[in-house]
Amino acid sequence: MLTIERIILAVGRTKCAPAQFTPDHRHCAVALVLAYGHHELEACFIRRTEQMGDPWSGQVALPGGRAGATDVSASAVAERETYEEIGLKLKPVQRIGALPTHAIRANMTLSPFIYYVRPLQNGEPPQQVATARDLKEVASVFWVPLSHMFTSKNTTTLDYPQSGIPTTFPGIQFEDHVIWGLTLSVLKTFAQLVDQPLPALD
Repeated sequence: MLTIERIILAVGRTKCAPAQFTPDHRHCAVALVLAYGHHELEACFIRRTEQMGDPWSGQVALPGGRAGATDVSASAVAERETYEEIGLKLKPVQRIGALPTHAIRANMTLSPFIYYVRPLQNGEPPQQVATARDLKEVASVFWVPLSHMFTSKNTTTLDYPQSGIPTTFPGIQFEDHVIWGLTLSVLKTFAQLVDQPLPALD
């Protein structure tokens, strides 16, 4: 079972750097938010609202989004967007570190960051605080135990057209959600960081 101590040690050994930051829409950032549930660490995911013109319409994602003119860093983008989308206030002290940068299309970059959130001052768990605030962007919020993602029986596939061509992608099934695509790629770098194989990509 992955513990927060093991993850912190792994991040400290690697020390990934986010992409060179520019405060415009070409730079995106997301937060892999971890918190202890009843028995183990859980990760926070969102399902994006279905809407025309959004290339990730209806897909599972990590909270986050595009940089704006007032953002000072990639991590600031992840923290601002997480609060706007799900109402969870992330602080720099909760940031464990960065994951490798991902290229999105030709001219965009994605900087993922790992956060660990303890119960709030009133004892309320983060899982109860995180709810969809911006319904134009987020349809729902859900948490997945880390062991679920690393269990082979939870792997699946998803058919999704790519440039009009039917294509099958690997994924992780959780209830009625499928984690795949760019989000699964981010989880792959996390799995590599903690040296634990991700069955969906074996």
